[in-house]
Amino acid sequence: MDGWICAGAFLVSFAAGAASRFLIRPSWAREYDVRMTDEVGTVEKDLSYGPESAEKFDLYLPADPGRQGYGLVVYIHAGGFTSGDKSDDAGRLAWLCSQGYVAAGINYTLRTDQNGASVLSQSIEIKSAIPEVVKAAEAAGYPIRNMAIGGGSAGGTLAMLYAFRDAKVAPVPLRFLFEAVGPSSFERKDWHSYGLDKDTPESRAAAAGLFGIMLGQKIDPSILDTPEYHDVIKPISGYMWVTPDSVPTVIAYGTHDKVCPFDSSRHLVQALKENHVPYEYFELPHYGHGLQNDSRIYRMYMDAVKEGLAKYLDDGDGKDADAE
Repeated sequence: MDGWICAGAFLVSFAAGAASRFLIRPSWAREYDVRMTDEVGTVEKDLSYGPESAEKFDLYLPADPGRQGYGLVVYIHAGGFTSGDKSDDAGRLAWLCSQGYVAAGINYTLRTDQNGASVLSQSIEIKSAIPEVVKAAEAAGYPIRNMAIGGGSAGGTLAMLYAFRDAKVAPVPLRFLFEAVGPSSFERKDWHSYGLDKDTPESRAAAAGLFGIMLGQKIDPSILDTPEYHDVIKPISGYMWVTPDSVPTVIAYGTHDKVCPFDSSRHLVQALKENHVPYEYFELPHYGHGLQNDSRIYRMYMDAVKEGLAKYLDDGDGKDADAE
């Protein structure tokens, strides 16, 4: 029972923490959040990529058709894996479109106690959606040459799983990842804000309950902290999939984040460093899970995202921006 109580508390607080990013926003953030107009482009909404009701995406097409190729940017919404919608990121997606990229927001099946959706099942949905996004763009007259993927919070986790775990099956080359405050690891010692680090039967049961819900299968508390556990949890642990071939990455985490415990981010940073993956890491010393503090550093993160997209994606003339 304790494991399920802990899991419920996590999912509620994670969704609330993700929602807080919309409550307080610095004035400069308007540069990265624009209104969709005819001058920016057009939107095709609720395109299906699978049979489930949630398996829909919105496609943002820039107002300059006819180029030889386009970069695609997929941005995955937040919401603690239990809430949120692609429409929450309409301003961000419109900004990406205004920069000349084809942009896509993807919905996925949100977890409920009835449907048993998990981080793993949601990541598989994202994987299945990408080819359909590319096909839809090309059918609309926007051939896709390469792509980037990003997200925040739960969306950040799903983005990094695609980038590190599934990039090899991407329908076009994946060139860049950006994400903020997405859990990349599920080591119970790092999740002390939920009391999962204590060496007690109750703490171990809570950890197994929470991480089992995230994975979508039951975890025996006795295997926690063992190599067997690492093998079991790997499908949803983004940092475990980092290799020397992983794409350039820009990430941001807050040292006071208790929703996605800050210590869990260290595994991702270390994996990127050890594998010599080009990355930029922005650590916000007054920052929790929302975006209301450390405005200067958060802007540096967003500027790095903009620069990374320009560097690694299509340059607007149908050529890879980093080809020469």
